[in-house]
Amino acid sequence: MAEPRYRAASKSSPVPMHFQVERDMRERILNGTWKPGQQLPGEMELCNLYGVSRTTVRQALAVLVDEGLIVRERGRGSFVRDLTITAGARGLTSFSDEMAARGMHAGARILSIGLEPSTPEMAQRLRLAAGEALVVVRRVRYANDTPIGIQTAYLPAARFPELERADLNDRSLYQYLEERYGVVPAEAVEIFSMTSISGQQAQLLQVGEGTCGFHVERLTFDEAKQPFEFVVSILRGDRYRVQLFLRASRRQR
Repeated sequence: MAEPRYRAASKSSPVPMHFQVERDMRERILNGTWKPGQQLPGEMELCNLYGVSRTTVRQALAVLVDEGLIVRERGRGSFVRDLTITAGARGLTSFSDEMAARGMHAGARILSIGLEPSTPEMAQRLRLAAGEALVVVRRVRYANDTPIGIQTAYLPAARFPELERADLNDRSLYQYLEERYGVVPAEAVEIFSMTSISGQQAQLLQVGEGTCGFHVERLTFDEAKQPFEFVVSILRGDRYRVQLFLRASRRQR
């Protein structure tokens, strides 16, 4: 199948020219026209294809680099980055919503779901009595059919009766909780740390033994500031990265 024609940037459009170029290139990456690892046309060729200046092309490329869609290598050019999820400043969303915002299809495969007694540590986090029943949901999460992480969610069974019977394959847990129980996440605290992926986790995530990844813990609260979910995620380090935006504080005079 022939590659779609390039859309020359329009100077008469109210949309900035670098945004027009960036948008077209992003579409080519997300729809698979440009494959992971494929080299993009050179800067001068892109200038000719889109009818813009080198400065405009570089602006567009810089945005795609920031979004984690391409990587630029000195002396070689620009390449489509293999699937990487970049988590930056964002609202409290589900994995499904996060992937949809990046133009990716989210998937989930249940490993196990059932009832377990809460440990003293888990009970303290969720403000429960030790031993109180929890619904524990273990799933592999996918983006465009590529395994990204393993999530284990702990929720109070008393608050979510029969949740252990739910079919959460390829379904957003947060969406299900809202539709079935009227519970909406309002805020959360996340802690990222590095970990080594091994054993069954490495097999499920299709990575080598000892591959580096992220260990992420999230405690989620409802609108009444009551914790209702604790999640432990193991994320592939080569498919997920964290981007932080920092701002200098004013100096004391």
